[in-house]
Amino acid sequence: MASAAERESMRRALTIAGQGPRGVNPQVGAVILATDGTVLAEGWHRGAGTPHAEVDALSRLAPGEARGATAVVTLEPCNHTGRTGPCAEALIAAGVARVVYAVADPGARSSGGATRLRRAGVDVEAGVLLEEGHALLDSWLAVQSLGRPHVTVKWAQSLDGRAAASDGTSKWITGPAARADVHRRRAQSDVIVVGTGTVLTDDPALTARAEDGTLLPQQPLPVVLGARPVPDDALVHRHPHRFLQYSGDLMAVLDDLRMRGAHRVFVEGGPTVAASFVREGLADELLVYVAPVLLGGDMLALRDIGVDTISHARRLSVSSVQTLGDDMLVIAIPTPTPHAADASCGASGRVGPPTSEGDA
Repeated sequence: MASAAERESMRRALTIAGQGPRGVNPQVGAVILATDGTVLAEGWHRGAGTPHAEVDALSRLAPGEARGATAVVTLEPCNHTGRTGPCAEALIAAGVARVVYAVADPGARSSGGATRLRRAGVDVEAGVLLEEGHALLDSWLAVQSLGRPHVTVKWAQSLDGRAAASDGTSKWITGPAARADVHRRRAQSDVIVVGTGTVLTDDPALTARAEDGTLLPQQPLPVVLGARPVPDDALVHRHPHRFLQYSGDLMAVLDDLRMRGAHRVFVEGGPTVAASFVREGLADELLVYVAPVLLGGDMLALRDIGVDTISHARRLSVSSVQTLGDDMLVIAIPTPTPHAADASCGASGRVGPPTSEGDA
């Protein structure tokens, strides 16, 4: 059972972990406690290639000062050698007597630190403030589970499933409350994705904005899918981040975005791009904003997703339905089906490198 001092130190470790960058590596914090519960040192992971949190904390102590101490860490100490050595071995070498951690390391190569520590005679307690630990690492853990960034596919539609009127006009199907919700979700994402068709037709800025039009503090990286060139005067050139442009396989695009540190990808447009993520089994969450209007015609909000018979329908589990002004937001999670799994098996391949816009 974790002591009060250990639980309080875990809260501190979770706080300082947030000072590290969010990206390919997890945000991790560590606090070293003396036998009387006083804090000897603390540290956090500052990014790829830098000392891990445990080693960062130990480096602030004199040789032998950690002997008999307790290490409180937000993530299970790693047990592999990458750019840095195994944290489990560093703790053993320092003479730490007890390790308390919140979240187990899900990595196939990096996990096993707790077992290594126990074999060396170190007392280990797992799952302390587990819920708070998962909240800190939520998006990173999703990437570890999926093997790629988490993908949310969003579209807005009329009640009869149209994304635009017959003449192609679509501003605005939904009202201010729904649009504000979209901008809030953009700011929570690492990447926003549209196709070249949307860029050429709608000229979106792809920024996250407040209701008064000012930019929100957090801005997603804009990504354009498709081979057609983006005009020099397109609004996306004014985005705070230089956009990336890809053409080719979607899984390879997600692989590259993961290597760039992206955890959450927000796919906004248009109907062809949205359909491609759904068809390939790469949509983890669907956000459908439904306006109480009828448009008719053939401007569907979602193009072909590979459903040629009712038995191949993509089944969904609705997680919530929200009212936003006059509009409705349906949030749904795709339910795996044998047909969908077969389709997603083809979602691996090569993609060309980013264009010069992505070299920044």
